[in-house]
Amino acid sequence: MAAAVFAGDGGAERRAAGCAERMPDLSGGASRGAGAACGKRSVYLMECVPLWGCAATRGRDAEMEDACAAVPRFADVPVRMLAGRRELDGLGLDFDAAALRLPAHLFGVYDGHGGSEVANYCQDRIHVVLREVLRTEMGLRDLGEVDVKVQWENAFGDCFQRVDDEVSGKASRLTLTNGAGEFQFEPVAADNIGSTATVAVVCSSHVITANCGDSRVVLCRGKEPIAMSIDHKPDRKDERARIEAAGGKVIDWNGYRVSGILAMSRSIGDRYLKPFLIPEPEITVVPRAKDDDCLILASDGLWDVMSNEEACKVARRQILMWYKNNDAPHPSEYGESTMNPAAQAAADCLVRIALTKGSEDNITVIVIDLKPRKKLKGKS
Repeated sequence: MAAAVFAGDGGAERRAAGCAERMPDLSGGASRGAGAACGKRSVYLMECVPLWGCAATRGRDAEMEDACAAVPRFADVPVRMLAGRRELDGLGLDFDAAALRLPAHLFGVYDGHGGSEVANYCQDRIHVVLREVLRTEMGLRDLGEVDVKVQWENAFGDCFQRVDDEVSGKASRLTLTNGAGEFQFEPVAADNIGSTATVAVVCSSHVITANCGDSRVVLCRGKEPIAMSIDHKPDRKDERARIEAAGGKVIDWNGYRVSGILAMSRSIGDRYLKPFLIPEPEITVVPRAKDDDCLILASDGLWDVMSNEEACKVARRQILMWYKNNDAPHPSEYGESTMNPAAQAAADCLVRIALTKGSEDNITVIVIDLKPRKKLKGKS
């Protein structure tokens, strides 16, 4: 299986199956009272319980170079990174809504190439660095009425650049020497090793995705797929123009490749192909909706053989079938911790189908169930 980080406030989870946790009152009793007074609780005051499953295989590849992470409540996100002052003022709350912070959950898929070192480093570091950015840099900035997407572009841009600098040895990182930790400027891996980085942040009000490379995120909404990322391929018109403007070449050598070598145009690492390859992610920010079914993050081992539409159809069907055929614990209205075998069944099924369809690459899939579900009374 892919190297994986599955962490929660209570420690590392032992199994890549699913998780949920109870969220605290976001703003104390006053906020709940205010929400009730309005007759309808704002999405910014609601609980968010992550229900997820992860499956991975090296497939027909000789080595497993993928990695993945699921980190419930990795950070508390300032609500002003999700809504403007006018929207917050319109909530009619009896406290300063701009001071709210929403519990957020991070999921990531990292598809390494040339080796697994950079993918494993991204798995361990990206959620840590993003948390630091949200707590310090974004917390100190005057966000004002800056566009929400721009705020996340700044946050993720700072995060991915810092991790790339650490990987390349341009920024110091903590290393162990003779059992003692010290900060050193030391590359994580050889200069021809890199990784994609596809990350989703999920909270009660929004889904935010950051993509660098050719892994992909798809939102299944109302039986329809919504592409939350666009693959960074060298033959993409804007990517080719950027590469050529930097002095590089896109060569068709068993597919379009940067300098005839790498079949993606953005990544973490790969310092031998800089400045043509960049670590800058593209960001998508989408408000959550009632008809959101699930979110799928996967490496290209899945997407090489399966369309967005097919993946969404399979994931949605597997989740519904699992709940139909099984009695299971469901999250209460307060979001008590629970495992989520339904999302796990969907992830497992997607991997099996990709193998059946002849995928020749590593395959890593995370499925996040976004649909609130009523408790089952039991099988009849």
